[in-house]
Amino acid sequence: MAETKREIERKYEATAGADVPDLTRVRDVATVVDEGVTELDAVYHDTPDLRLAADSITLRRRTGGSDAGWHLKFPVAVGVRDEIRAPLSDTLPPDLAALLRSRVRGGEVVPVVRLRSARDVRRLLDADGDLLAELSVDAVHARRLPGGRRASWTEIEVEAADDADPRILDAVEKRLGKAGIRPSRAPSKLARALAETAPEDDRPAERPGAPAGAPGTAGAAVLAYVREQAEAIVALDPAVRRDLPDAVHQLRVACRRLRSALKTYRSVLDRTATGPLGDELKWLAGELGVARDQEVLAARLRAHLADVPRTLRLGHVKARLRIWDTARTGDARHRAVAALDSDRYLALLDRLDALLADPPLRKAAGRDAAKVLAHAVRKDHARLAARVDHALSLAPGHERDLALHEARKAAKRARYAGDAARPTLGKPAKKFSRRVKKVQSLLGEHQDGVVTRATLRDLAAQAHAAGETAFTWGLLYGREEAAADAAERALPEVWARAASL
Repeated sequence: MAETKREIERKYEATAGADVPDLTRVRDVATVVDEGVTELDAVYHDTPDLRLAADSITLRRRTGGSDAGWHLKFPVAVGVRDEIRAPLSDTLPPDLAALLRSRVRGGEVVPVVRLRSARDVRRLLDADGDLLAELSVDAVHARRLPGGRRASWTEIEVEAADDADPRILDAVEKRLGKAGIRPSRAPSKLARALAETAPEDDRPAERPGAPAGAPGTAGAAVLAYVREQAEAIVALDPAVRRDLPDAVHQLRVACRRLRSALKTYRSVLDRTATGPLGDELKWLAGELGVARDQEVLAARLRAHLADVPRTLRLGHVKARLRIWDTARTGDARHRAVAALDSDRYLALLDRLDALLADPPLRKAAGRDAAKVLAHAVRKDHARLAARVDHALSLAPGHERDLALHEARKAAKRARYAGDAARPTLGKPAKKFSRRVKKVQSLLGEHQDGVVTRATLRDLAAQAHAAGETAFTWGLLYGREEAAADAAERALPEVWARAASL
């Protein structure tokens, strides 16, 4: 079973036999304990075209030291990575392979670099003997695989302890700086090894999705946004598999933004080619939506129930809600991961790469970006206006609920169109997106209420069938109904501000 560790560290240039200064002069450091030298042997794996390294991801199989095994590292921020560990084995563990699937696709990872390091470790302790950080002086010997060039260097690595204040790294860096020891120019050992052992005639390969279209054209602007969303899908895949907070939502949003862009900017990208791709994005967003919708609905019901006075919580309402949520959440997560494990999903990623590598540009792609994007945004705004006006013309009830939901989808598309145009149109697009987002949020609140009321009816029926009172569920239903009415009354004013753009 893989485990995750948050790694906060910094690396520094050093020379062989580097003289580390007295670290007891660092704030909060009372004692420095020399742990001696450990021999480490790590083989780093990547695709033959180094896709993982291109995204600052490292995968290694290491022996020696206290944490021998497979280590997969994802960047979180500068100097911060999540390290996912799995026990030592001859082949890549399935748990780690799944986290690489969106990047490796149907290919394989192979050994690319071997690093042998003599690690001289010092433990920095506070006055209570608690670990603040570890400093190591690493004598590194790298060899490109198979049988390639070699390189050697010495570096200093300082890693904050799990429960320590990360500011200890600032204090240590200040002390090292006074001793003439400077931050490393390479972000990792692997990055340095790849650079220093690269064949002399090696040239960086052009990554899928290189920019197309002349600067300032509509084609360049739209493709930049499409590329951004496509890369987000690939990057968020492992976060969904790791069940990180908000990961499903963010991946679903990337799918929707990309699909929306393909529709909005159909004058730039040929819809004959992008239409089927949009259908696949809709499928993926739908599979992810089951998990996200359940997450939102459960949180809404818990919040509403918490607002009900205890004297009005009749029956086993909290227990029934918990059982309902547990059953549905497990099924929803399984469905989301199953979609990411499917061949259909991999085919979608490959088609996105193909689109970016050879975009189906139309005549408008060569025109001025500001004019083409502004025209497309205005068309989406007009589409939204028609749907809002239609919904407001209907009497309250089921038909109006459906019309408001359609208006919500149009608001989302208009907002995404504005977001895509922001790098080109600047403040006007930002203002447009902000106002349309308010319309979208209000309509979203209304739609959430519609879905919640249906769920409350089901929960009430289940309670009644079990011989329990359905009073509390009915109370919540009434509150949701009142909130929906309030949203409908507020819509004309909110829409009036957005319609004036």
